[in-house]
Amino acid sequence: MLSQELDLPVAPTRHMEWAGLEASGLTLSLAHTPDELAALQRLRFRVFTEDMGAYFPEAEGDRDVDCFDAWCIHFMVREAGSDQVVGTYRLLTPEAAVQVGRYYSDAEFDLKPLAPLRSRMVEVGRSCIDAGFRHGTAIMLLWSGLAQVMMRGDYRYMLGCASVSLRDGGETASEVWRQAQSLMAQRPSVPRIRPLHPYPLDRLNSSRPVRLPPLIKGYLKLGCTICGAPAWDPDFNTADFPILLDLEWLDSRYRRHFGME
Repeated sequence: MLSQELDLPVAPTRHMEWAGLEASGLTLSLAHTPDELAALQRLRFRVFTEDMGAYFPEAEGDRDVDCFDAWCIHFMVREAGSDQVVGTYRLLTPEAAVQVGRYYSDAEFDLKPLAPLRSRMVEVGRSCIDAGFRHGTAIMLLWSGLAQVMMRGDYRYMLGCASVSLRDGGETASEVWRQAQSLMAQRPSVPRIRPLHPYPLDRLNSSRPVRLPPLIKGYLKLGCTICGAPAWDPDFNTADFPILLDLEWLDSRYRRHFGME
């Protein structure tokens, strides 16, 4: 169980106060200092390079750095005993998106269909967890933090990109695309967004059964839907699927866990 609630103001900012969360020897807090942010950037660089063979055009040494970092809320999971940084997420509020001039996803998708949602839509990204801590606790802490920010800020929608590595020749991306088409058929009223640099769908033709990536599987359990065809990110060597969550879709188990009921 989570040990305490987050102490957030009504409208989250880059300098919010944070009481933190704790579960099973892991702690969740926000990165406030340059050293803390650098530790998260090193984790991102290492995990994305090892897991996806990513190339970072704006990397600084062993750190994944881009222009959005300065505007985002950065969640940080540490191992309580060693203080090792083992997980992170970053969140861009709609207010910060106005200040920076766009969402990160604007570079990958035509987001015009989401225009009516933007004033209450946060964007999440750069999710990564150290390979030794992918047993569920870290991601639940991170999602709990995201839920607290959304509730306290009165945000209803969450947008993100779920990246699927193409190092297996597109077999996993093919399975995600099959399930994506089924989800979109079940929710015809959900806005559809178009990739600016689409991944060729004729390549997603593998029929071999494969397991969904844990993050995408978790998103779908939460109640998220995929809302369009994937974009191609050659730097990360991934097919990026647009993920959208309306808090009204949130599974009741998670609503209880996140303190929303």
